[in-house]
Order: sequence, then C-alpha cells, then structure tokens
Amino acid sequence: MVPPVQVSPLIKTARWSALLVGIIYGKKRYDYLKPIAEEERRVEEEERKVREEKERIAKQLAEASEETILK
Repeated sequence: MVPPVQVSPLIKTARWSALLVGIIYGKKRYDYLKPIAEEERRVEEEERKVREEKERIAKQLAEASEETILK
C-alpha cells in the first residue's frame, strides 16, 4: 500500500475556502428563496380551497339533478 501524500497547504486552504463559500452561498440562497416558497404555498392552499368548494358544489348539483331525473 502506498503511504499518504502530503497535501499542499495552498490546496488545503483552497478546499476549506470553497467549503465555507459554498455554505455561505447556500444560506443566502435559502434565505432568498424561503419567502417565495411560503407565498407559493399560501397561494396553492387558497386555490385548493376554492377548487374543493367548486367540486363540492358540482357534486351537490349532480346529486340534485339525479334526484329530479329519478322522480
């Protein structure tokens, strides 16, 4: 087995710097996207409520028309 190679301090510093920059970028990006996603979820919830209400009304109308046809 080959013994481990000494890694240059410059390479170590570059790796750690890239890791820290990536973490900082990810945090900033997350903070930027979080309110947008919350707004989208809120809008989807409102649309879902409206859609369910329309489906409920349509179901009631279908049942009412079915009753009048059967009479």
